[in-house]
Amino acid sequence: MSRAKWKGPFVSKNLLQKCTTTKKEIYTNSRKSVIVPQFVGLTINIHNGKGFSKVKITEAMIGHKLGEFSPTRKRFSFKKKK
Repeated sequence: MSRAKWKGPFVSKNLLQKCTTTKKEIYTNSRKSVIVPQFVGLTINIHNGKGFSKVKITEAMIGHKLGEFSPTRKRFSFKKKK
C-alpha cells in the first residue's frame, strides 16, 4: 500500500535540517525517506547496514526512496580453482 497523497512524501526531519543548513556530504540512516527537489545536487551517504554508500542526487531520482540507490547485499561469485 502506498502513502496517502494528502500526507505528502515522507522525509526525515533530521535529513531536511541537514540539507538546508549544510552543503557538504550528508550521512543518513533514513533509507525510507523520499527524495525531494531540495536534495538535487547534494551528495548523500546512505547506510546500507555495514557502511555508507555515496550517492549523488540527480533530477531523475526525485520521487524514489533513498534506499533504492544503496544496495544491501554483495554480489556473489564463485572462487576459481587452480
